[in-house]
Amino acid sequence: MSGMANQAFEDNELNVLENGDRKSEPTANQDANSHRESQIHRKTRNNAIDAYLSKHRRIFKTFGLIIVNLLIIAYIICAGVYWKNKQNNCDLQWCDGYGLLLILAGLIYLGLFYFLIVKRYFGKYIIQCCLPVTNSLERLQNTKYGMCIGGTIFHLIALTAIIIFLIVDTAESRYRLISILGVIVILGLGWLFSKHPKQINWRPVIWGLILQFVLGLITLRWPVGRGIFQCVSNKVVTFLDFTKVGASFIFSEDLVSKGVVAFTVLPVIFFFSFVVQIMCYLGAMQWIIMKLGWILQSIMGTTLCESISAAANPFIGMSESPLLIKPYINQLTLSELHAILSSGFSTISGSVLAAYIAFGAEPAHLITASVMSAPTALSYSKLFYPETEQSLTKFENIKLEKSSDTNILDAATNGALAAIPIVLGIIANIVAFVSFIALLNGMLSWFGGLVGYEELSFEIILAKVFMPLSWVMGVPWEHCEEVGTLIGLKTVVNELIAYQKMGEFKKQGRIYGRSEAIATYAICGFANPGSIGIQIGVFTSLAPEKKEQVTSVIMRAFIAGSAVCFLTASIAGMLIDVTSSSSSSSTNVTVSTILNITSATTLNTSLI
Repeated sequence: MSGMANQAFEDNELNVLENGDRKSEPTANQDANSHRESQIHRKTRNNAIDAYLSKHRRIFKTFGLIIVNLLIIAYIICAGVYWKNKQNNCDLQWCDGYGLLLILAGLIYLGLFYFLIVKRYFGKYIIQCCLPVTNSLERLQNTKYGMCIGGTIFHLIALTAIIIFLIVDTAESRYRLISILGVIVILGLGWLFSKHPKQINWRPVIWGLILQFVLGLITLRWPVGRGIFQCVSNKVVTFLDFTKVGASFIFSEDLVSKGVVAFTVLPVIFFFSFVVQIMCYLGAMQWIIMKLGWILQSIMGTTLCESISAAANPFIGMSESPLLIKPYINQLTLSELHAILSSGFSTISGSVLAAYIAFGAEPAHLITASVMSAPTALSYSKLFYPETEQSLTKFENIKLEKSSDTNILDAATNGALAAIPIVLGIIANIVAFVSFIALLNGMLSWFGGLVGYEELSFEIILAKVFMPLSWVMGVPWEHCEEVGTLIGLKTVVNELIAYQKMGEFKKQGRIYGRSEAIATYAICGFANPGSIGIQIGVFTSLAPEKKEQVTSVIMRAFIAGSAVCFLTASIAGMLIDVTSSSSSSSTNVTVSTILNITSATTLNTSLI
């Protein structure tokens, strides 16, 4: 009947369902128990493996290191056999071939041997052996006039050695001694206009000049040292040349090969920023800078913040190096601020090398100039603005800022993206500066034409003003006008425009050899009006309460940075002769390589 339930059917269905449930329950429980037992078994097995590995970790680590080292040694041996069968002579090809592999392997194993064995197990014994010497030096330092007399004797010996070397070395090229006049004039002006001339600490001043001369001697006069720096410069060119691959992929090989600035300036900046950010994430960049800063501090007696900044500027640039000492900027004295700013103005960063090379600058001279200017920046800044306060930053309480990137891919991405505003700013400033100079030359030509001198230009005015400075640095008088023009452009506009003009002078045959080399050193720095604004912006953003102190010393630092470049050029002028200059240029990268890189980093220093 409709609306009535079949009770027999419902009871039957309930029995079936209940029976089915009862039958399936044991199966489900068995599966759950089996799964639980398998998990417990797996966990127990994993724990046993972890315990075994933990117990024998040293054995496995030692075994792994042995395998890796055996593979490395086997590779070196195979490379040696291949080199021996391929070469008919004994040329090891120290810069490109098997010799370079031996150098790299030797440096790596020497470093590991020092840090893992010598320093760890014998460091205390070495310090104890050196205690008598260090105690004697401390007693001499604490003795009244002891350190002064000892330092004076050492400095006189060093000065005598330098004079004797120059007399002998310049026997057939006395014209090089004119550069000594440049050193005397620049140092004399620095002392004459010093902020506190009676409180100058001469130790960093003299030691900075000694270091600069020794570095110049190694890189310019010693054939082995000159060859090493030439090799390094070629490797830098090769490294930057890899950006052509990425640039060609994005912009096409046709545009890159034509050297269009807008399509060749971007890749090197992106690539260099990419690599530097990765090195910072790994801690390699901080380690290198810290060690170089410690060396400068130990020799010159400058504070660690000053030394770290001077060591960092040639690598990462004047606007990035303050980030390494960001927590300590508030504690810096006025003299320390001046030294850090001067170091930024007196050197260039690695990211701009390709731009200068593209315009025809000698890579070895660019690298040598940055290396020589690092200690000289500290030296001249301590002459121009001596320390009168007690520094609060000591070696014990300084720790470099670590990278905030989460992983290596994050670091790589952030490094590439960080270059975007730099590139855009560079393009904008190049267009603006070149156009402004053209406008200024047009106006000057019009005014000059009214009195019968239509050739009047901005370059001519700068050349006349800086001709005496060019001559005292050692430039032959017939080239002083061209070098004076370059110095003026670098000081009033920026060094990018100066190197561009130098490339034009070289093509026209108006500058070459010794004059070209001295000019390369003289304009190798970021001391230009645009950089003043950048430095103020960087430091006031990192430490707003230091704005007044920064603005009070920034102009002195700008002058000191320019003077350091001229001082480096004068030292180079004493050491460079026609032979070494021509030898260096003969091993320069080819014109085709330069054109491949082209204006690969037409960087405006005001944004570096």
